[in-house]
Amino acid sequence: MALDDRKTNFKYIGTRPDRPDGLDKVTGRARYGADIQAPGMLHGAIVRSPHAHARILKIDASKALALKGVKAVVTRADFPTGLTGEDWNLQENVMAGEKALYDGHAVAAVAASSALIARDAAKLVEVEYEPLPHVTDVDAAMRPDAPVIREGAADYSVPEGMHPNVVRRIEFGRGDMDAAFAEADEVLEATYRTEATHQGYIEPHACLAQLGADGKGELWCCTQGHWFVRRMCASVLGLDASQLRVTPSEIGGGFGGKTTIFIDPVALALSRKAGRPVKIVMSRSEVLRATGPTASASMDIKLGMKRDGTITAAQGTFRLQGGAFPGAPTAETMQCAFACYEIPAILEIGYDVITNRPKQAAYRAPGAPMGAFAAESAIDELCRRMGLDPLEVRLKNAVKEGSKSSYGPTYPRIGLVETLEAAKAHPHYSAPLGPNQGRGVASGYWFNWGGETSVSMAVSEDGTVQVSVGTPDIGGSRASMSLMAAEALGIPYENVRCNVVDTGALGVNEPTHGSRATYASGLATIEAAREIAGKLCQRAADKWGIDAEAVIWEDGCAKPSGPNAGDFPPMPIAEIAAEMGQTGGPISGHFEATPNGHGGSFGTHIVDIEVDPETGRTTVVRYTVVQDAGKAIHPAYVEGQFQGGAAQGIGWALNEEYIYGTDGRLQNPVFLDYRVPVASDLPMIDTVIVEVPNPGHPYGVRGVGETGITPPLPAIANAVAGATGVRLRQLPMTPPRILAAIQANG
Repeated sequence: MALDDRKTNFKYIGTRPDRPDGLDKVTGRARYGADIQAPGMLHGAIVRSPHAHARILKIDASKALALKGVKAVVTRADFPTGLTGEDWNLQENVMAGEKALYDGHAVAAVAASSALIARDAAKLVEVEYEPLPHVTDVDAAMRPDAPVIREGAADYSVPEGMHPNVVRRIEFGRGDMDAAFAEADEVLEATYRTEATHQGYIEPHACLAQLGADGKGELWCCTQGHWFVRRMCASVLGLDASQLRVTPSEIGGGFGGKTTIFIDPVALALSRKAGRPVKIVMSRSEVLRATGPTASASMDIKLGMKRDGTITAAQGTFRLQGGAFPGAPTAETMQCAFACYEIPAILEIGYDVITNRPKQAAYRAPGAPMGAFAAESAIDELCRRMGLDPLEVRLKNAVKEGSKSSYGPTYPRIGLVETLEAAKAHPHYSAPLGPNQGRGVASGYWFNWGGETSVSMAVSEDGTVQVSVGTPDIGGSRASMSLMAAEALGIPYENVRCNVVDTGALGVNEPTHGSRATYASGLATIEAAREIAGKLCQRAADKWGIDAEAVIWEDGCAKPSGPNAGDFPPMPIAEIAAEMGQTGGPISGHFEATPNGHGGSFGTHIVDIEVDPETGRTTVVRYTVVQDAGKAIHPAYVEGQFQGGAAQGIGWALNEEYIYGTDGRLQNPVFLDYRVPVASDLPMIDTVIVEVPNPGHPYGVRGVGETGITPPLPAIANAVAGATGVRLRQLPMTPPRILAAIQANG
């Protein structure tokens, strides 16, 4: 749906009203996954492998079943057979079959009358394992002597002779690479590495399931996408999707990690076997050991640049591991790495590699931060080597409307140049630095998404409006939908209520992922409101005895379109609604589509850091996020998205990482050891909202949720290089790593 050029002056869009879920959340009334209860409810606990790789020889649950209060035990034998492709991967991940593939892999589950009994019973399930060789590092997994995790997992793209752990190969490019590198005055070749990190949501996974022998079930869970959960659970358990109703709870953080399934089909299987509802709540250790972290990456970059800052050529080889299953976001890493720049010659090769780690899940622009870390670090290295201003170089090479992207498509109207210019003009960029301080800049990109979307809207008897959406609110979408409905109908924001409904109430909706909710559900909300406005005009026309084409909707009222239409006073929505039972019945609007005008989002970050030369400790002194939002529907939420992405990127750059021992077991499976940033680790994060309207949305909206985590990794690495004079090419840049680099540099 194209940009509505007629709508330039907004009454409600761009304001900052109170959030509709605020009162419930601050008073404790909001119901999260672990708050859901049901009569006769049982509690589930999962038995998890203590081995990184092991053949499961025997499972004996007799002692567990003999414990008073235990009602059911399930293993892989309680799941259907014959699944293939991603359905098999999902099933294998939620309940291991012949082998445990990573530390924490589920191998059995117990349902009992209390959570304590369930945990005790889980300890009584005896599992006989045959430990097998394991590998957790992406480069090691590709070596000829690496243990084979699963034969036959590779697709057609993998060349003959590569290790079976390589399951997909991607290549794209353009231009004459040799000639383009020959034009460069400087060529940099370097390897960059990032470790896996977790989304770090505060709320662990939780669900309550009820499934009868007739195949009809109910599932309540904390998720970003309940239609996806329904489809996945139905596939894994052999159910008809229409017979399973899924209701989302409030969500205590997701960031992409709650777009898939882990415990949901297990709870359903236990319920079917026990004949009672079953609730499962993960512990923090289970979350970190067995739910989707990001991929880790090893990346080789070759970059050529002229003395005037022109980038002549870029080459990248990207190796990502996504755990024991195919699906690492290699393609996304490649798409986003050099997406900010016009480069005449480019070649990118990517590998999806499996290792003995948990199945990766999306994390806020999945794959993009890794690619940005490598590409933006390399650009900064060349700028420093040749004494060039890093923002000027980015401006010189920046993509704009009509540019051909590094991965193929031609960009429509985009806002990278505007973010770079805003960053350059910001006082932060010219502020003086103190001793042991450095400044880094970096840009980043996320292509955003549309996806299947369905919205319904209904007018109440008093003229207020209810909007029903299928995208869980993880970043303020209920407020944004209400603002767009209010704008389209010309009624106060307070007269609109937005509800996130279950899978039985709407057509299919993709999850709240890909920065799509405000864009896609917002577009559908506007179109549903326009349908309602048309019906309201028809009701007024019928009452006035004129043609509907002679009536317009404006400021919440039906009005004659002009003097020739008649002299009638405006008819407000409340007046029409009060009589709708006598004038044709209920008034509602609906819209469904798979919109594809989502438009990409670009951002540029500036960061100042200070490094203690005696300890290597890094302090983030100042941080500024500049990002194109297209049109900020609710600016406070947009600023929060910018700040949240920066905060998570700071953690990824400086502290967060999965640490595996030589035994293949995760060594830091709690927040005490897996260290996410807290308030005292962060400065006040300044934000600048750039608005270059997206032509694919009626109000110009671009998704903003993911771009913000892309620039922080290289921006901080570039700042560390400025503060210390040494370049770190491996994340996280922990104090010991920084100190070792300083000492090695003399």
